Amino acid sequence: MGEQAHGEPETATARRLSVRQEDPDPRSLPAAAPQAGPAGPQRPARPPMEVSQLSHRRVNKRTGAIAAASAAALAGAVILLPNANASDEKEAAPRTFAGPAAAKTGTALAADLGADAAGWYFDGESGRLVMNVLDEEAAETARAKGAEARIVDNSMAELKAATQTLSDRASIPGTAWSIDPRTNKVSVLADRTVTGDRLAELEQATDGMAGLVTVKRSQGEFKPFADGGDAIFGGGSRCSLGFNVDVNGAPGFLTAGHCGNIAAAWTNDQAGAEPLGTTAESVFPVSDFALVMYDDPATEAPSTVDLQDGTTQEITGAAEASVGMEVQRSGSTTGLSDGTVTGLNATVNYGNGDIVNGLIQTDVCAEPGDSGGAMFSGTSAVGLTSGGSGDCTQGGETFFQPVTTALEAVGATIGAGGAGAGGGAGAGGEAGDGAAGEQAGGEGGIGAGDEGAGAGEEGLGGGADRRDGQGSRGGFSGAGAGHGS
Repeated sequence: MGEQAHGEPETATARRLSVRQEDPDPRSLPAAAPQAGPAGPQRPARPPMEVSQLSHRRVNKRTGAIAAASAAALAGAVILLPNANASDEKEAAPRTFAGPAAAKTGTALAADLGADAAGWYFDGESGRLVMNVLDEEAAETARAKGAEARIVDNSMAELKAATQTLSDRASIPGTAWSIDPRTNKVSVLADRTVTGDRLAELEQATDGMAGLVTVKRSQGEFKPFADGGDAIFGGGSRCSLGFNVDVNGAPGFLTAGHCGNIAAAWTNDQAGAEPLGTTAESVFPVSDFALVMYDDPATEAPSTVDLQDGTTQEITGAAEASVGMEVQRSGSTTGLSDGTVTGLNATVNYGNGDIVNGLIQTDVCAEPGDSGGAMFSGTSAVGLTSGGSGDCTQGGETFFQPVTTALEAVGATIGAGGAGAGGGAGAGGEAGDGAAGEQAGGEGGIGAGDEGAGAGEEGLGGGADRRDGQGSRGGFSGAGAGHGS
């Protein structure tokens, strides 16, 4: 090569530029050389790209497109996450329960939550178990069990303290109260006899418990339903037979304690010509139940309830009541009535110092002569008619002695392996539906059974099953179906 214009030697850069100008490669593409900075030396030009290099770059662009699509998919997944969460929330919506399952779950859940639970009830219309709780953490626990959680103001300890205050300061004849989980308050009822000084005393006791107590008037008069009826007879009174039971292999039946207190011997007829049984144990007041043992140890005592239409309902177990439970009552005066449990652990002051605690409050009607009669839910024995106000024309409130408490106290069982003394009445676990054992209570059943609260096979039936065969309505109880022998 020759020298450049100013006599300087030809540089390598100059040679490359010369070659590119003189012999251009048709496969190459021009590449602009980077501009050197004002103070820096000029950088060498980038070599031209080969076709193979261009093809590789196109592959990179395709990869970039795929990467972009992946990023878009990720973005779409992120956008879809809220929908996925919404699906999870839908799955955590309150379950639909049957009554016995609600009682079982509610009792167990309340025990698990302890002081954070403030009562619960069963909403029969929606089939939901509603659990009252005090904070969001407890609410999440309740929801996880399928319950509808409701955060409330009053704790169970506060509500129970209010009932104790009423017992101490407002023990007035004609009053009753129970904890109402629907309102999260103590519901106080005053019958028509509570007037003047008595009413003023009640108002003074409740005025200091605003937010904890509600007071309502009842149009009737609270009294035990011990008069009238055509069922069992004793001491000049007539009552209704509740449920047949077994006591160490011997047959007997449960009725109201205020009935058991007035008679040692019971007969099928008002004249006293047909002996039936002898009162073995009776508790009234405080509680309201009695155990009568059949005089004839060979008496057949099946477990059914007379439905007053020529048919009977088999009773296969005993069950704890729950607010919202749908129940039926059979009595010798008014026949069959139905309604709903509205309160638990009710205290009723019948007057004359007769105060009974721990009762089941309902909107079921009853009248004199229905005392001791059966209250049941499906195949489960629930209560014994105690007393109340009103009648089956105008309606009213009726209170029932829990069957499970009576069974445990007298050491009796209902049906094969059913509910009675011993075995574990209590919250939670499996008990209730006889062999199926599905209701509130311990796994061994409510009371002495091994497999749940049982109840017999056929029941105390109506007059068609009576030994005297008189009438389809009566039996000796109007609540059960004859015992036969």
